[in-house]
Amino acid sequence: MTILQQQQAAAGGNWSFLAMMLLVFVVMWFFMIRPQQKKQKELEQFRNSLQKGDKIVTIGGIYGVVAEVKEKYIIVEVDNNVKLRVDRSAIVKDITDVPAK
Repeated sequence: MTILQQQQAAAGGNWSFLAMMLLVFVVMWFFMIRPQQKKQKELEQFRNSLQKGDKIVTIGGIYGVVAEVKEKYIIVEVDNNVKLRVDRSAIVKDITDVPAK
């Protein structure tokens, strides 16, 4: 095998390696990154659509009812006359439709 043939074989190997790496990246994006971005958008829409009276759960596991909606935070009533100021980003779930046990 001459030096020219060795260089051509090495160049072909580089292209196949780059194609394989690109394929791996596309598969990772399609199965991992894209669904996470979609879930993040849905959560942001949920947080922006909160209204007074919605039953919610915070990241810390605090259950409550939205008493007041402000731009940066939400006032959550957790018991009679017990209200907490919670950052919007701490709200993770709407349990309005979940039946009580």
